[in-house]
Amino acid sequence: MSVVRSLASLLLLAVVAGCALRPASSVPAPARALDARASLRQFLDSAIDAPEFRSMHWGVLIVDPVRAETLYARNADKLFMPASNQKLLTGATALAQLGPDYRWPTTFWARGAVRDGVLEGDLVVRGTGDPSISAHMRGDAMAPLRALGDSLRARGITRIRGGIVGAPSPFTDSPLGFGWAHDDLDDAYSAGVDALYFNEGFSEIAVYAGERAGDAVRVVTRPAATYPRVIVRARTVARAAAGASAADSVAALPRITMGQDSSRAGVLVAGTLAVGDSVVNELTFRDQTAAYVAALSEALRAGGVVIDGAATDSTARLDSLAGMWSPPLRDILPFFEKPSQNQIGELLFKTLALAKTGVGRADSAQQVVSRQLLAWGAAPDGFAVRDGSGLSRHDYIAPRTIVTVLDAMRRSPDFRLFYDALPIAGVDGTIRNRMKGTAAAGNLHAKTGTLDKARSLSGYVTTADGRLLLFSALANNYSVPTRRVDQVTDALGARLASMRLDQE
Repeated sequence: MSVVRSLASLLLLAVVAGCALRPASSVPAPARALDARASLRQFLDSAIDAPEFRSMHWGVLIVDPVRAETLYARNADKLFMPASNQKLLTGATALAQLGPDYRWPTTFWARGAVRDGVLEGDLVVRGTGDPSISAHMRGDAMAPLRALGDSLRARGITRIRGGIVGAPSPFTDSPLGFGWAHDDLDDAYSAGVDALYFNEGFSEIAVYAGERAGDAVRVVTRPAATYPRVIVRARTVARAAAGASAADSVAALPRITMGQDSSRAGVLVAGTLAVGDSVVNELTFRDQTAAYVAALSEALRAGGVVIDGAATDSTARLDSLAGMWSPPLRDILPFFEKPSQNQIGELLFKTLALAKTGVGRADSAQQVVSRQLLAWGAAPDGFAVRDGSGLSRHDYIAPRTIVTVLDAMRRSPDFRLFYDALPIAGVDGTIRNRMKGTAAAGNLHAKTGTLDKARSLSGYVTTADGRLLLFSALANNYSVPTRRVDQVTDALGARLASMRLDQE
């Protein structure tokens, strides 16, 4: 460890412990301790001016909103890439514009007459972006789709002569956000979104080796067992021989690859897997509507509804059959903010556009969010909104804009919903393992953000004398490990939580 890094580590440890720091060559400090505000400024100046951070950019703002007092500001009006701190803006705007009781409807229509329990045509499904048909939220993503089968049978429908058809989507632009990294698109956190949305846009693919070398492998997809289609070009191999050298063992390691087949016919599973082993990966759907329709067809068939799939007259009249509603936004918000779930952010973004402009596009959503930020008092040059999740490297926010949003929500009747939906230090969400054993644990409610060379933490913390503070710390363009940035923000959270602002 370098001398510089050692000194920086000692600085942070001393701060968390509440020690007063002094330069090694200075005269002893005066007997009277620095007041809490000056001590906080000294701490932050020392921490973020450390030599290891000299090439990066920090933006920090800490405010006591009741006293309208700024406790610390550094580059508070400069623009930073926020990563998932963008979700603070999306969630807050959704509560303000849609309301906590907003629900997404999904409706089902008969294209053809129903006679003697037979729908003489297609079952047409029209979605609006319900994000809740997922294992993450429901425990079993197939459960609400099976419930639809119960609803159809209750109406006497036991056979569909045609097929299951997704209605045209009201989301008319790309399912991917502006500026998303193309090489992440197979990863679950980068799934595209659409009005019919199943299991947050991805499937879990499990591969199990056979009992003997040469056996075929077994592949299982979840939560839908029939989608995506899997092309298997993998086999079981023997384990490395006992006593083999480390180099030979590594060279002989079985390897399974999964990805979209170049023919777009399905997912290709290839490679080898040792006897007794298994591997599980997550892979995004390339066609979200097809994934939803396939899962719905599977659920209906499992419930006893026969689907013939014969071609029908697409010009036939549509008659309403059934519908279902998502849980309210108030219940969905924690599933969005705590795990930092990107796709809920994108669905909220496009839902805002559709509900408020009638056009389900990201550029319309950008206008809705921007108008709300301005109404809350954000500076026009204090933000650039391009998506709802923060995956885009074209989102930019000033710390002051984030604090403005935090303060607007503090004054909102929906504050408790917003506050409780955020991750809690040392307890849950993306900061469940951070700030444990400090005054911030169970106290600090904040949103994280992570992209390459961008890290953020913004939210609320209550001081030792009961004052609710608003803070935003954004870090961009760093070359140190991300944990070094986290050490500064974690120490900041602990410091704020232990402060007594009324004690001079």
